[in-house]
Amino acid sequence: MPGAGTDRTREWIEGGPVIVLVEPQLGENIGAAARAMANFGLSRLRLIKPRDGWPSVQAQRSASGADRILDEAGLFDTAAAAISDCTFVFATTARAHDQAKPVIGAGEAARISAERIAAGETVGFLFGRERNGLENDEVALADRIVTLPVNPAFASLNLAQAVAILAYEWFKLASGEKLPFAMPRKSEAAPREQLLALFTDLERELERIEYFRPPEKHETMVVNLRNIIHRMQPTRQDIQTLHGVIRALAEGRKGPARGGVLDGAEAEMLRALLAEHGSGIVPSERTPVRGLARLLRRNPTDAERQLWDALVNDRRFAGSGFKRQVPVGPHIVDFVSFPLRAVIDLVPDDEPEAGARARAEKRAWLIARGYQVIDVHAREVGATLDQVLGRIAGVVRGQ
Repeated sequence: MPGAGTDRTREWIEGGPVIVLVEPQLGENIGAAARAMANFGLSRLRLIKPRDGWPSVQAQRSASGADRILDEAGLFDTAAAAISDCTFVFATTARAHDQAKPVIGAGEAARISAERIAAGETVGFLFGRERNGLENDEVALADRIVTLPVNPAFASLNLAQAVAILAYEWFKLASGEKLPFAMPRKSEAAPREQLLALFTDLERELERIEYFRPPEKHETMVVNLRNIIHRMQPTRQDIQTLHGVIRALAEGRKGPARGGVLDGAEAEMLRALLAEHGSGIVPSERTPVRGLARLLRRNPTDAERQLWDALVNDRRFAGSGFKRQVPVGPHIVDFVSFPLRAVIDLVPDDEPEAGARARAEKRAWLIARGYQVIDVHAREVGATLDQVLGRIAGVVRGQ
């Protein structure tokens, strides 16, 4: 999103306390402080003898768009001059200055500021140098000392960070802690009628798969499931989505995802039809080939799915690079490992004569180009899968 939250169409919030930076050393810190001020609705910046001069290119870069605050910043020679119009002043420091002044936190400082500004007064915050903060005589100009609960072993904050904390506390109070946006609610809360229908649907499907076991815990399990969904405080759309999930899980999809539209038997018929019409060989490796490979990949036979699942879950084949239903030259092979130059050819049961001829031509073409072809009959996958995997592993080890 452009601006990462900056919206130039909205009104610029102005006002609040005056921020006074005493002899700031780095332009980057001045710019970052201005950015923090803009974030939290402060607009009046005063600078006392910036070490590297003014204006500052480094400050403009760090301001990230808060140039308006930098352009209107006032320049002064002393702290006394910078706060001359202020009726109440806070000195921010991480060090005890042994002065008989009330010491308060950022939240209390924001509260006092808000009350006095509402009464028409001008309130200022003094921030000291990056190297050693405010001097005693500068702290003496203030009505209150502001400090923060920080790690005593590392109490010094970056100048811009200190400004950000005070500015945040001010704006939080001034805005009533109202957040700029909330979670959108695109659907109204689900009525009890819709929830009860979901419970009925879910529990019916779980009954079908004998989820509620042992029987004596059936009631407790049902109550727990319902309480889980109640705690979600679902909307109407949430319930509709959950209904769809339950239906998809209960009914499943044809194909491997099951991904395709054919079941195992229909996928076998597709392959037989392609072989019968000579589609085991395709004229080029362009889009039609890739489309056919994608179709076959999305609609595997039962044997192909079972063998593929076994291959990808067997550590012996880790890193072997087997792929399923991809073009190799003019042919689409069942499984291929290009690094091993090995092809696994699934031979269907009751293969027609045309299919056998096409398979033989494909085999000869692959062998002529240095591929080792491993024939695996579909019936072997279902009956002796471990032996099939062992035979393929032997080929892999022999490469």
